[in-house]
Amino acid sequence: MSNGYGKYKKAAVESANKEKILLMLYEGAMRFIKQAVEAVDNKDIAKRGESIGRAYDIIMELTSSLNFEVGGDMAKNLEQLYIYCLDELTRANLTGDKKHLENSLKVLNILYDGWCKAIESVKKKETKSA
Repeated sequence: MSNGYGKYKKAAVESANKEKILLMLYEGAMRFIKQAVEAVDNKDIAKRGESIGRAYDIIMELTSSLNFEVGGDMAKNLEQLYIYCLDELTRANLTGDKKHLENSLKVLNILYDGWCKAIESVKKKETKSA
């Protein structure tokens, strides 16, 4: 990674609001899972493991950021979905079977779309009340 690009990414993260950071985490996890699928297809075991590890770390970060006091049942449900994704990533890493990666990617895509719609809805309500 070039020095300029690294500085750009750091500035983008530091200036982002919570919603944008959440979406960036999902985007990163999905990108790494797609890289892992490609590595499976190319029989690149090292790249598969590295990509799965990076996706795993992001999903762990999403899990650790859940606030069960505020989020209640929604936080519990998200935790279960994240655990499922983590389990699928582990299975993919152990077996080299990309169906586990695809299962995890499907869940993350659904959650990402849901968050995008929720964030957009909140912004529209804020705009109307302003």
